[in-house]
Formats: sequence, C-alpha cells, structure tokens
Amino acid sequence: MIGRTLGNYEILGELGRGGMGEVYRARDTRLQREVAIKVLPKDIAQDPEVQQRFSREAQTISSLNHPHICVLHDVGEHEGIHYLVMELVDGLTLTQALEKGPLPIADTLKYGAQISDALDRAHRAGVIHRDLKPGNVMITKSGAKLMDFGLARAARTGTPGDATVAMSQEALTAEGTIVGTYQYMAPEQLEGKEVDQRSDLWALGCVLHEMATGARAFDGATQASLIGSIMHAEPAPVINSGRRRCMCC
Repeated sequence: MIGRTLGNYEILGELGRGGMGEVYRARDTRLQREVAIKVLPKDIAQDPEVQQRFSREAQTISSLNHPHICVLHDVGEHEGIHYLVMELVDGLTLTQALEKGPLPIADTLKYGAQISDALDRAHRAGVIHRDLKPGNVMITKSGAKLMDFGLARAARTGTPGDATVAMSQEALTAEGTIVGTYQYMAPEQLEGKEVDQRSDLWALGCVLHEMATGARAFDGATQASLIGSIMHAEPAPVINSGRRRCMCC
C-alpha cells in the first residue's frame, strides 16, 4: 500500500494492523495535512456484510463529536479498497505508556476522567464501545483519545431498527458470541449475553486499575484461568498492587 493513492490520499507508511483493518499514515493532497487511513483487509473486503459494517463504523464515529474521541474526516472506496480517513493521533497507546509501570496518580486521574467523559458522550449517543482497553486509548500532548469503534454497537432502544455496527466476518452480536479482549470483558460478555453501557464501565474499571497499579485487574496463565478469574475473583487491592504508599498513609 505504501506509495499508493486512495482517492485524494497518498499512503506514506504503516501505523498498525489487526484482523479487522490495516491503518496507514497518509497525506491529504487537497488540504495538505497528514491523516490516518484504515482499510479493510483484502481477504474480507469483498464480503458485503463486512462492507456494510465498515460503513456503519464510519457512521458511529462521525456521530461522536468529542475532544477525547478520534475524529472521522472521510470515508471512501477506491478500486475495491474501502477506507476510513481519521485524524492522525500522535502519541503512545496507553499500553505503551504502561510498559514502564503504573502512571503517576495525577495522570491516572486526568486520563481516567477524559476517558470517562468520552465514554459518557458515546453512551449518551446510544453507542457501546465493547472493546475498551489500553491498546484503544492514545496518550497525546492534549490528553487521552478513545480510539477504534470497530466493535461498537448501538444500545438497544426497543425499536425494530436497532443497528449493530460491529465489524466482523461473523454476526458478532449473536447470542453466545464473545466480542472484545478477554482481560477487559465483563462477565456478561464472556457468557455471550446482551451487553449495555455497564459493560463499558466494567472495562473502564479494569483500565483504571491497570493505570494505577501497572498490573491487570484480572489475569491468568490460560484463557480458562483468566475467564475463571473474571467470573469468580476480585482484583488485588490497589494499595497492595505494587504502588509505593506515601509517608502519610
């Protein structure tokens, strides 16, 4: 892809990739600015259902106008390649920031409040993220940015037109289907049950715990032990999770 042009966007380099998308740094040749472009992988790009869900991700992001949620600039298709154009967010993922250990208390409170406010905006718009984790949070000079609504879905309103905006080769919202990253998933997600805003709040709690302690709230040597920990155990108290206590405590 590097060196190619998608519409008005010249691909400059790769930023990352996953099962449901590849992300590149690009230059908008019209406005002369750098952006991030997410494209569908070739092996699923021709699936009409995936294309539809890709478009719904664009609709989801575009409905969320918030300083701590990534901005969607454009959506398009070029020679069979479907893509989203988003703001280029410079910084580290929260995962990268946590590689050195827990964040300072002031940063934990600041970024935690910003992520919470972004989630509140999404929830008020009827959108559940469903995959909140450190890898989907960018830490920038201006603060935290909530990224990647690829697994997001509309909250149920009881109307026949409820929209599912999950990107997948499968029906990700089907009963009994697990969607998300295990370490940050609420019990109802692990059981494949219906999720709502409270599932995002569980994930937020897990992220805040990790920011404050440098350790995951739930972990396990195997997938089975991890799920067992989430379903039946309590996270280690923050005060005993490796952060040094101050002299006055």
